[in-house]
Amino acid sequence: MADAPARDTAQDPDQDPALASPPPTGESPARKQPIRDAATLVLVRMRGKTPEVLMGERSSGHIFYPHHYVFPGGRVDRSDGYVTPATPLRPDVLARLSAAATPRRAQALALAAVRETFEEAGLVLGAEAPRPSRAPKGWAPFYETGYGPALDGLTYIYRAVTPPGRTRRFNARFFVADYERIVAKADIDEDELLKLHWRDLDSALDLKIRPITALVLKEIKARLQDGSLYDDRPVKWVKTGLGAKRIAGVE
Repeated sequence: MADAPARDTAQDPDQDPALASPPPTGESPARKQPIRDAATLVLVRMRGKTPEVLMGERSSGHIFYPHHYVFPGGRVDRSDGYVTPATPLRPDVLARLSAAATPRRAQALALAAVRETFEEAGLVLGAEAPRPSRAPKGWAPFYETGYGPALDGLTYIYRAVTPPGRTRRFNARFFVADYERIVAKADIDEDELLKLHWRDLDSALDLKIRPITALVLKEIKARLQDGSLYDDRPVKWVKTGLGAKRIAGVE
């Protein structure tokens, strides 16, 4: 791994996600908004030599950018911090996440990505594991599939803080995983993500997406081109400061 990166203080990553977090450095106190941890999982599959990603359209019931195409994901729940994964994060992924989170919070972020993918797409990224006698809140349906959450196939590739002035703000981590690691599919009510489809990277960029989604797609494309999609490498992060100035770095 590269030299230890400078720690970004956009949010206290170990704070309960239900509590307000301090604004990113350089932001006016008058524009304070809660910043909650969130996690997204980009599933990638190959169709011949063409890589594809799974995306869906946010329903009209979403407050946060309805009718935009996104990857499965959402905010970290308190209960995610109490789940024991069937397989842990790889050491390099844990180290990258820990640049801006405690190790426990890093694991909760990865678990949230797996849970949200199950809830929104019905896809189980799991491994055989004993079912807990009492599953943490929100996790019982996942364990009913016969699997526990598997984190060893996740690679951390991007982090972004929602700009000030939005209806909601998130400190979002983006993960990728090979679709071949999906072990089961469950029936779900498609009320959060509509029109779930596989898209090649170029057509995905033509959809109605947010700028951060485009950045993540371009990062995936660059990593695929040099054969390093799942390798350990510095992770880019981006946020917006005063005067809509974009601030970026790596961790």
